[in-house]
Amino acid sequence: MTETSPVSGPPFECRPACGACCVAPSIAPTLPALPEGKPAGVPCPHLTRDLRCSLWGRPERPSFCGSLKPDPEMCGNGRDHALAYLADLEEKTRP
Repeated sequence: MTETSPVSGPPFECRPACGACCVAPSIAPTLPALPEGKPAGVPCPHLTRDLRCSLWGRPERPSFCGSLKPDPEMCGNGRDHALAYLADLEEKTRP
């Protein structure tokens, strides 16, 4: 699973067994399994046991999810960093 980083340079790959972007942020009501949306901090029901997105590359994947690109600043050196970074971003952008 490779996404292009918004920063110039080689693509930054999604880290195996992370799934932080499928847990930390809230997601507006567009998910097939969550028509009311996904609250922040709750694992997405489309997150697989190996912490991958089961909607990856499918048209029903929410546009928000596609807009999150793996990037060294967000992903840091591991899952804990990514969870904390995204939780902080969620808090700062809460309406």
